Amino acid sequence: MTGGRVRVAIVGTGDIGRGWGALCVAAGWPVSIYDTDPRALNVAREEIATRAQALVALTNADADLIELGLQNLEVGRSLLNACGEAEWVIEAIREDLIHKQRLFKAIESSAPKARLVTSSSSTLAPGDIAAQCRNQHRCLIAHPLNPPELIPLVELLPSNQTDRALLEVLKGWLRALGRIPVTIKKPVRGHVAHRIAAAVWREAIDLVLEGVIDVDDLDRAVSLGPGLGWAAAGPHLTYHLAAGTRGVSGFLQHLLQSFEELWSDLASWNKLDREQEHRLVAAIEQAYEGQIEHIRSARDRRLASILQTLQVSKRT
Repeated sequence: MTGGRVRVAIVGTGDIGRGWGALCVAAGWPVSIYDTDPRALNVAREEIATRAQALVALTNADADLIELGLQNLEVGRSLLNACGEAEWVIEAIREDLIHKQRLFKAIESSAPKARLVTSSSSTLAPGDIAAQCRNQHRCLIAHPLNPPELIPLVELLPSNQTDRALLEVLKGWLRALGRIPVTIKKPVRGHVAHRIAAAVWREAIDLVLEGVIDVDDLDRAVSLGPGLGWAAAGPHLTYHLAAGTRGVSGFLQHLLQSFEELWSDLASWNKLDREQEHRLVAAIEQAYEGQIEHIRSARDRRLASILQTLQVSKRT
């Protein structure tokens, strides 16, 4: 570390890798990126710069720090070139266990100075990804939500071999980046946030396909209803607060039966057939046709505004 800055290597320059890059660059940290596709690398460098600079307006990020980060943003010519000096290697390739295992094994010899090697996987277990590594003590999952430079949550999932002291080091690095790490105590498919999102989305899909509500109104109902409440408090705390002086025990006594009736009526399928998939795609595309780039920018502004408000309320 130099002046509190961590030297980072990011392997894989898809959307998540670019988000990690924008986040670290915005903190002024030296970043090296690498991808087996040279075309992806060229596009990634430009997008990382664009996304990092956008944080000045969105989150009041320090423009001078971003400029420093961009000056130290490098494109690795090889895995060794990208990772050789890194203290933290972030893997962000596609969700494929065999490819991730091979990459982690290759990082063993390419990143001798790395204290931590993390996978951005949203579904796989860290012990499986690092199974072929000798230095499994430095390996774990650090799963961000998209876009990583805006949404502060990072799910941490160590394996049984992960050094708990290094887990604390990673938490410190993430907090220095303005992230909020949560630790998952044992592996479960999809981790936590992805499972909850999948459960809610299944019900949202079912309501649309059953003709209960249109796509755009469904999205409003979630984002301005439970999504808004959960942003401020999360599901358990939301209901605990709703219970008032009765507490959550009183809340369950009063409303548990109505929730159980709802649970018994919720969608329980686990696969979309081809016809349902086509109907869903058509409904979503029709709802937002020609608006995606405008909506993406608006979404980012709303996210930044919500986060700034939450930060202010935390201090008062």
